[in-house]
Amino acid sequence: MQPKRSYVSPLREQAAARTRELILSRATELFAERGYGRVTVADIAAAAGVAAKTVFASVGSKSDILNRIVDQGVDASGYARAMEALLAERTAESVLRTLARGTRAGNQGQFTVHEAIRKALPVHEDGEALWERATADYREALRTAARHLHTLPPPPVYPVAETADLLWHWFGPTAWRSLVVESGWTWDRAEDVLCRTALAALV
Repeated sequence: MQPKRSYVSPLREQAAARTRELILSRATELFAERGYGRVTVADIAAAAGVAAKTVFASVGSKSDILNRIVDQGVDASGYARAMEALLAERTAESVLRTLARGTRAGNQGQFTVHEAIRKALPVHEDGEALWERATADYREALRTAARHLHTLPPPPVYPVAETADLLWHWFGPTAWRSLVVESGWTWDRAEDVLCRTALAALV
């Protein structure tokens, strides 16, 4: 006698996926608003309209949720597509304008995710590694941009590694947050000024 196959309902799988997405979305909002340390699994469950045991069964512990948020943020960043457009540019000005536009889109679109991660760092048991994982692709994209700038005439006045560090300084998440959140600038104004600053310093 053959063992019975377990039946997996597509509708049930879809419902479970929607529940996970809802839990992660509500958790991201709560972490960004209150801070990771001030949010409990019960808070997340209440915001998602599910039981706490559903949160644990669907996405795991609070730390597991934060890890999933980081992974989703990396997947949704769109850095690969942005870099394709950047590497097609053939002047330093067009490269920097594309970089300013692309990093602005990533930071603006992923703002809540970035806030959730940033506010978790001081209290998370492994905050430094978490931040490195969240920003590794971002930093590598800026290193790629720096190397590309050095293939174009005239090359930047700084070595490639320093050019990459400066691009992180101007276009990394801290720069965008400093201008838009802490100083009240519009995203448009921040994009324009950061781009002009990079152009003036590098070209």
